[in-house]
Amino acid sequence: MLNASNTPNSGVNPPATSSADELAKSYEPGPIEAYWGPEWERRGIADATMVEGKENFSIQLPPPNVTGTLHMGHAFNQTIMDGLVRHARMSGKNTLWVPGTDHAGIATQIVVERQLDAQKISRHDLGREQFLEKVWEWKEASGSSITRQIRRLGASIDWGKEYFTMDNKMSQAVVEVFVRLHEQGLIYRGKRLVNWDPVLGTAVSDLEVVSEEEEGFMWHIRYPLANGSGHLTVATTRPETLLGDVAVMVNPEDPRYHHLIGKSVHLPLCNRDIPIIADDYVDVAFGTGVVKVTPAHDFNDYAVGQRHQLPLINILTLDAHINEHAPLAYQGLERFAARKQVVADLDAAGLLEKVQPHKLMVPRGDRTQTIIEPMLTDQWFVAVSKPSPDNQYQPGSSIASAALDAVTKGDIKLVPENWLSTYSQWLENIQDWCISRQLWWGHQIPAWYGDDGQIFVARSEAEAKTKAAAAGYTGTLHRDPDVLDTWFSSALVPFSSLGWPEQTPALKHFLPSSVLVTGFDIIFFWVARMVMMTCHFTGKVPFHTVYVHGLVRDAEGQKMSKSKGNTLDPIDLIDGITIEELVSKRTSGLMNPKQAESISKKTKKEFAEGIPAFGTDALRFTFASLASLGRNINFDQKRCEGYRNFCNKLWNATRFVLMNCPGNDEDNGFAPCNEQCGPEGHLDFSPADRWIVSILQKTEADVAKGFQNYRFDNIATSMYQFIWDEYCDWYLELAKVQLQTGTPAQQRATRRTLLRVLETILRMAHPLIPFITETLWQTVGPKVGKVLANQEKQTIALQPYPIAQPEKIDESSEAWVAQIKAIVDACRNLRGEMQVSPALKVPLWISGPEDFLKQASPYITALAKLSEVKIYQDESALEKDAPGAPIALVGDLKLLLKIEVDVAAERIRLGKEIERLANEITKARGKLTNESFVARAPEEVVAQEKQRLAGFEQNHEKLVAQLERIK
Repeated sequence: MLNASNTPNSGVNPPATSSADELAKSYEPGPIEAYWGPEWERRGIADATMVEGKENFSIQLPPPNVTGTLHMGHAFNQTIMDGLVRHARMSGKNTLWVPGTDHAGIATQIVVERQLDAQKISRHDLGREQFLEKVWEWKEASGSSITRQIRRLGASIDWGKEYFTMDNKMSQAVVEVFVRLHEQGLIYRGKRLVNWDPVLGTAVSDLEVVSEEEEGFMWHIRYPLANGSGHLTVATTRPETLLGDVAVMVNPEDPRYHHLIGKSVHLPLCNRDIPIIADDYVDVAFGTGVVKVTPAHDFNDYAVGQRHQLPLINILTLDAHINEHAPLAYQGLERFAARKQVVADLDAAGLLEKVQPHKLMVPRGDRTQTIIEPMLTDQWFVAVSKPSPDNQYQPGSSIASAALDAVTKGDIKLVPENWLSTYSQWLENIQDWCISRQLWWGHQIPAWYGDDGQIFVARSEAEAKTKAAAAGYTGTLHRDPDVLDTWFSSALVPFSSLGWPEQTPALKHFLPSSVLVTGFDIIFFWVARMVMMTCHFTGKVPFHTVYVHGLVRDAEGQKMSKSKGNTLDPIDLIDGITIEELVSKRTSGLMNPKQAESISKKTKKEFAEGIPAFGTDALRFTFASLASLGRNINFDQKRCEGYRNFCNKLWNATRFVLMNCPGNDEDNGFAPCNEQCGPEGHLDFSPADRWIVSILQKTEADVAKGFQNYRFDNIATSMYQFIWDEYCDWYLELAKVQLQTGTPAQQRATRRTLLRVLETILRMAHPLIPFITETLWQTVGPKVGKVLANQEKQTIALQPYPIAQPEKIDESSEAWVAQIKAIVDACRNLRGEMQVSPALKVPLWISGPEDFLKQASPYITALAKLSEVKIYQDESALEKDAPGAPIALVGDLKLLLKIEVDVAAERIRLGKEIERLANEITKARGKLTNESFVARAPEEVVAQEKQRLAGFEQNHEKLVAQLERIK
């Protein structure tokens, strides 16, 4: 028998099997996953196919940062993606799942700089070239850890197509896009106000700034009028920026200050006067109705300054210290030290009127948590709102408007649709995109500067020199030291990862991709920018559908975070982890001992015995079951436990089937019968056989609808209910009866049905639970003729996905089995109510149609654990033979368990059932006497309600009579 120590490629069968007819007694996911993950890769099941004439399906893996490790959000969306890809592959489509990792400019540079800080080395000590060597070393050593983790999830990715955004091929595409946009007049360099992170020393985008309400102060400062006639009081939350004020501003309709418009005030602490201007921007009702204008340090003030042609005075250095443009007394002070000094000096001069507590929104960098400064710097921008004849998707449109039209025209569909308004609002109000970053790690901007200030944008230094010579410049060229925003290169991956600017076969087949699976948190960062760039450069949308999912939270709906101590590592759920290891993992790196102690106690209480090994399939099925559209995912470990049991149930069901179908093709109904078949023929399918096949068709249709609508929760529910409830709990029990009591033809039909339905189940469930289904299919598949000459393709992953066959739906067989279920359930309920031991076999007396009851009695006897079934055609004869026995009604059938009865208990039981039926009668009559219901409800609904009422009344009458008899 193969075991976990076998090498992945050592045999056809995985570790769980020892022969074609035998499975390991217990389901152990570890060895199975260790075998099949590498084996799928070796067999190339995920290799891209590009067969002409076949439908194409492709998907892009949102490239995780090389700094990262797999978290619950990754595990969730990769489960969804892999489910879609495996389903498409089994549906016969050309498939490609493109993997990649992102260089993550800011995040990666921070990591490496911290490593250097520990050695008391700065990147400036090393210089740019040596620092980048260190980053590449770190990337090669640690950057692939997340891809190893992705493999653990069973992701069927074409790893031969893997890219890294700093690869040569990808970098060439980045340069090509930059140069073309510059040549089209859509990239420009200019001095603009940007979000500046003083710790990182770089511009950051609006999307990388987190603004939260914090406690602060409002300082009321007196600005003396220049003519000495009084003062204006200005309220501000940033008193230090008054050193860069260039005006004070009032509303032109404010009667309090109308006479002062055009006059001047003396700027406190500074030896200069500034004008009083009027602008509608000022809210008359807020504060004093007078505001200061500092265009170089506030985005709103910058817009005012542009309107009024005011000067821009920048008073901060790039590391947020006061510079030479401020009075000497403040030069060199850090910004918040300067604030204290300014406030003290204002107070000493009698110009500080009052200070009030004030809540304000404080912008902080999401990487460093430092307060962001609006900073006037030279940056590169993409003019996203400028019309361009070069837009290949919609000539004459701007990059942003084309991206908006792609969605409003329906070329791209957002699921769920409510994200359409969010996407549209952002693009309708978009500003030019600042794409330069003052970092060293990233794609260096392909622009060279001459000593005379000329700029030459080119694909290489040689091309830049050629352009410079053509412009008459022959001096030295210096390359721009800045790099591009990481999202600039990420925005290109829909086409750059497929070989653009070359027109490759992959580009032809797989652009647009079929669907993008992503969290709502990067709709603006990534999704909208991919649409902008792909439409502009290829004339195609990047993808047809965007499936937007929520965030994975803990069981109570709280966001998972290190500080809360509620994070879960998906690998720990797969492999298991002890409580000691889990506590250590959650508290490591926490500087606050009290917080660490609190998290430790909480973890020990929640996971007293650690986390058991659930396996990948159970985790994947859990994610699928939680994937409701438009909702956050509250992850509960108990669901994993339930779906681990589900996998175990499927394993044991397969063992049962294999043990009961040990023979050859003829024995199992898959080959023509020889002369020994007998007069009844080769196969004789029972209503139970036809029922399970019928229900299977409906399940397949539900699953197909789920895939079409991206409702993985519905897919999981349909599969679970069919596999656990219908196949395992009911059909296997019905099949036991048929195998024990049936004719040879019935037994062959039963074995064939057992195997056929099981093999279909395995193919149907494979996209969600790939490891266990592959392992079981390797043993079940050959039983139903799934043997291929090419052993390398002997995998469930390349088998056809089940498609519903409506012609096999058999309503009469479904009704037949439903009747048996109802009888068995009624017997079980009677047993429970009468407290009859499950081990005790008792007789059942039943009145009803003789033909049905004769055919059904073997099943009822076995499933309800009866000693016999005695059939009465005459209901009164049954009651006469067993007066006072416990009775249940199932439609037109009357059931009676022939046991000694506690008459008092039976009276109570009948009384409760009579009361229940009376309530149902009252409700049904209420509906039918409601004129509005009768007038508005469809005829068939009214007819159904009348039928229900008649049934309730009939059963009520029978039970009342029974109660009278036993009195």
